[in-house]
Amino acid sequence: MNTNPDLEIFYFDSPPFRLRFTDLPISGKFSTFIGPNCTRMDKSNECCSTHLIDGDGTFNAAGLDKFTKEVKLADCGLSYAVVAIMGPQSSGKSTLLNHLFGTNFREMDAYKGRTQTTRGVWMAHCVGIEPCTLVMDLEGTDGRERGEDDTAFEKQSALFALAVSDIVLINMWCHDIGREQAANKPLLKTVFQVLMRLFSPRKTTLMFVIRDKTRTPLEILEPLLREDIQKIWDSVPKPQVHKETPISEFFNVEVVALSSYEEKEEQFKEQVANLRQRFFHSIAPGGLAGDRRGVVPASGFSFSLQHIWKVIKENKDLDLPAHKVMVATVRCEEIANEKFSSFIANEDWQQLEQAVQSHPVPGFGRKLTSLLDVCLSEYDSDATYFDEGVRSSKRQLLEEKLLQLVHPAYQFMLGHIRSGTFNKFKEAFATALNEGKGFAVTARDCTKFFMSQFEKASVADTHDKLASNSEFVDVEINQANWDSSRVREKLQRDIDAHIAEVRAAKLSELTSKYETKLNEALSGPIESLLEGASDDTWPAIRKLLRRETETAVTEFSSALSGFEMDDVTKSKKLSKLEDHARGIVEAKAREEAGRVLIRMKERFLKLFSQDSDSMPRVWTGKEDIRAITKTARSSSLKLLSVMAAIRLDDDADAIENTLSLALVEPPKSGTSTNRSISGDPLASSTWEEVPSSKTLLTPVQCKSLWRQFTNETEYTVTQAFAAQEASRRNNNWLPPPWAIVAIVLLGFNEFMTLLRNPLYLGIIFIAFLVVKALWVQLDISNEFRNGALPGILSISTKILPTVMNLLRKLAEEGHRAANSNSQHNSPFLAKNSTNDQSHMSSVASSDVTSSENGTEYSSPSVHDKAQ
Repeated sequence: MNTNPDLEIFYFDSPPFRLRFTDLPISGKFSTFIGPNCTRMDKSNECCSTHLIDGDGTFNAAGLDKFTKEVKLADCGLSYAVVAIMGPQSSGKSTLLNHLFGTNFREMDAYKGRTQTTRGVWMAHCVGIEPCTLVMDLEGTDGRERGEDDTAFEKQSALFALAVSDIVLINMWCHDIGREQAANKPLLKTVFQVLMRLFSPRKTTLMFVIRDKTRTPLEILEPLLREDIQKIWDSVPKPQVHKETPISEFFNVEVVALSSYEEKEEQFKEQVANLRQRFFHSIAPGGLAGDRRGVVPASGFSFSLQHIWKVIKENKDLDLPAHKVMVATVRCEEIANEKFSSFIANEDWQQLEQAVQSHPVPGFGRKLTSLLDVCLSEYDSDATYFDEGVRSSKRQLLEEKLLQLVHPAYQFMLGHIRSGTFNKFKEAFATALNEGKGFAVTARDCTKFFMSQFEKASVADTHDKLASNSEFVDVEINQANWDSSRVREKLQRDIDAHIAEVRAAKLSELTSKYETKLNEALSGPIESLLEGASDDTWPAIRKLLRRETETAVTEFSSALSGFEMDDVTKSKKLSKLEDHARGIVEAKAREEAGRVLIRMKERFLKLFSQDSDSMPRVWTGKEDIRAITKTARSSSLKLLSVMAAIRLDDDADAIENTLSLALVEPPKSGTSTNRSISGDPLASSTWEEVPSSKTLLTPVQCKSLWRQFTNETEYTVTQAFAAQEASRRNNNWLPPPWAIVAIVLLGFNEFMTLLRNPLYLGIIFIAFLVVKALWVQLDISNEFRNGALPGILSISTKILPTVMNLLRKLAEEGHRAANSNSQHNSPFLAKNSTNDQSHMSSVASSDVTSSENGTEYSSPSVHDKAQ
């Protein structure tokens, strides 16, 4: 018999390996602990256990490693299962495990009182169960040793069991069903919530083991437990992805009932033996261990447990405060929520919030500070008697929520001040610029002034000012320490952007102004100079460009001084203006080069068709058409050579000589061989010593233009030659001198007859007038210009109508004279006849004189007049 109850030794009977306590007469405390890491081993039945986590939460990594080696866990691969048990302290958890799995967990000694037996978490290897099954015995919940406030380890160990176990036995007394704390409902709720957040849930079997079953049938108790578990699951906050996930996705719920171990020991052992059979092959499909989605290979089991415990220990959601603190937390939070809701419903706040969204509110900071003070004071009054730490923390949270609520209104107010300041800045800046002040100085002064105005309105201490001016616009709130620097920076950015925009617009306006002046000063004169191309054209253009550019650059430089830009930027802008002036000249030259053929023809026609007095030429036959043509073409060639390239750099070139030798001057006999050897100097796309960027017309283009020019002006030269020939024929109407001498000698008798009889002279004179009139009317000279035969045919068709027309006019004149004065018909008729004859004679004489003077181009108009 045992003489010292403090001495214990463990031994096993025959199967089913019942663990028993035996008192031995040995002094002192003794247990079969083997090894430095508290690993307990029974060699007779190969039961091995280790203290996995001590009561302070320290993980026994070394002991776990030794334990896994002893049970050869690494050889199991995925063929192993983990079972854990949790439940109230002194509810028989260890006793159940020892009978169920043949383990050697320490059981409570009823003769010593109901005290805590298991501290922390113990792990043991099950005896005689396949596959390899590991069992964890958790410290009991709701123990007096830890007290009311130290429940964190209970939650941590329970969460640990759910995270690593395939099967979790929840040990509970039958008479605790329907209770809240005794049935571990709050514990399960907390553990479920944290489990969903910390780990990827896997399907675990929750087996509720009802101890000391009463007369109430299991068919009634099981639905109650399942309903409680479902309620716990529904009340747990879950991640968004698992909001609608049913509990069956993560947990299999099993319910078993056992009789009382003390009152019905044999029945208890029989029921445990039946239950043990369910743990054989638990990991098989449909087995008690459920699915194996999250199983860890046995070789990584030790590391997995260490990592999971570390995560659980670092999670603060499992550390719940004491009862007094919990009450203070709940009540102060309720008071804070009430005051926050009251503040939101406050009419003064609603009006202030609505008003500030549309316009700045005078005294905004003072009004909002007063509303916040009232709300916080009411909270302080209602929460006075609660824990000071909780009260202060909840007050701080309330203040933060209130400030977060009113912060948009504060931002609106700052926005109004910023926009108002910015608008005033733009007006003042535009006014100052219109007064002619320097741009940089004006921008700097206006920016400094209005930024200081914003500072006064948004940051300055407003209380002193409010005392004297109740309409002062302020945004300072005593409870907040908000920084308006971001709004200030935005105002600064807006001002800088506006200044940059106005600066760019002003610079663009100035640049455009001087570019326009240069365009007006250069375009017209350059066009005129290029139109009258000569040897002095490009020197004159260079002189004009230099003079106008220097004037514009000087004025532009003076205008830019007000912008205080750096020398490099200023030089770039001045260079750009100079380049623009040069570009105007080049653009105008290229434009004129595109019209060079028209200009060449105009110049040729002007020089060819007008004399030195700018009067139209009359081709009388005395002009040297070839010389005139050569002169006009040489002048056109000069125009072509001037327009062939841009010569703004005063570089010499041989374009004119090349064009002259190739197009105008015929090759000399001595140079024909050399030219044939050297080839065509215009058969090229570039000029010598002239870069392609300055080339307006390439040699090939010049040759093509000259060919087109000569073809289009050839007709004008041909017409001049034809006019000279016609003029010669018209002026040679007298017979040759020998014919005149023959007429005089042979017509002497007829001449004497006319002298003796003057009537013949009158008849001859009348006939001359008639013939002269017919000559004018028929325009004989023009009719014969195209040849004798066409002239005769044309005259033959027109002579009879012309004669009849003359006779009709004579008859009409005679009839009018007879009607006007019948009494003096004879004298006046004779006189009128004489006048008519004189008139016709004068007309004919005038026509002859015109013809003799060579004005042949006037004959058509005379012909029209006669008609």
